[in-house]
Amino acid sequence: MSGALAGVKIIELVGLGPAPFAAMMLADHGADVLRIHPKTARASVATMNTPADVLARSRPSIALDLKSPKGCEALLELVAGADGFIEGFRPGVAERLGVGPDICLARNPALAYGRMTGWGQHGPLASSAGHDINYIALTGVLAAIGPAERPIPPLNLLGDFGGGGMVLAFGMLAAILSARRTGHGQVIDAAMTDGTSILAAMTHGFRAGGVWPAAREGNFLDGGAFYYGTYACADGGFVAVGSIEPQFLATLLAGLGLNPADFEPQDDPSHWPNQRAKVAAAFATKPRDYWAALFENEDACVTPVLNWDEAQCHPHNVAREMFVTVGDVPQPAPAPRFSATPAAKPQAPTPPDGDAAAALRKWGLQTDKIARLQAAGAL
Repeated sequence: MSGALAGVKIIELVGLGPAPFAAMMLADHGADVLRIHPKTARASVATMNTPADVLARSRPSIALDLKSPKGCEALLELVAGADGFIEGFRPGVAERLGVGPDICLARNPALAYGRMTGWGQHGPLASSAGHDINYIALTGVLAAIGPAERPIPPLNLLGDFGGGGMVLAFGMLAAILSARRTGHGQVIDAAMTDGTSILAAMTHGFRAGGVWPAAREGNFLDGGAFYYGTYACADGGFVAVGSIEPQFLATLLAGLGLNPADFEPQDDPSHWPNQRAKVAAAFATKPRDYWAALFENEDACVTPVLNWDEAQCHPHNVAREMFVTVGDVPQPAPAPRFSATPAAKPQAPTPPDGDAAAALRKWGLQTDKIARLQAAGAL
């Protein structure tokens, strides 16, 4: 084992999206994470735990029948030796399976019990269905993203992964540190609504300070300002412009051959449409890579908008080894980077019908107990 979290042991009840992402983050940095699939997992091996299932990387998988007493008891034995537990069910499901927080914390009082949901463990919508777009819609954040005509979902990055899995990973580590200091575990109620809302803390401050007064595409960071947005080039490619500070804006205008007097004042929204039109006309005269080369060594905050394949080949990303290939699947390398305890290269996912016995022995279950679980059909 290597990485900053070497020695940390986490049980992950397999779910979708944000909970596996949190577990992946922990495993990337050395935590020993054991994925627990339901007994029916073999039927979905074709779509889960294949090399393309990037969120399942770097940790073994087993399939347990949690609806059987033997399977449930085996999981609780694993809980007794774990630092953390992650589940992403709707509220009440883990309790009905017999592995809710009260039972798990009774087995292991120092356990960090992480719960990942969209709406949270309580509130009028707690038991309702939803997806990323629904969760971020309720926070006010979705209403601020996209063109003036309508909100546009930013993939599922905000709710599932930024406000969901990343916040859960932070909560797990905070609870584990607390347990090591106090001896007492606790439940982490990670809701995508809560997490998305906290990601927008700065924007709430802007609104309170009067510097975010307008609706969508009318403010300085949402595409309203001419100096912060994307522009089409002659070849159909795009550049991203973030020339907020006056010195960066001066360099941008010089590179485009535009008269600085036409862009004063910089922060008067009534002038932005006309100013944006002038910048757009300039960028449209040359292809994207012309502008990328022109501004590459200039402090203008101008970069090409790369597609997925181009991003993997950009010299900066290559130099930092931002992407790795695991099982012939290109994917992001672990982040952040540690000077003394660097993360190991990720490993391909392990299917739940692999060597479950070896995974359980590593977690302390005896060979005869494992054999009884297999004989009973619980494993």
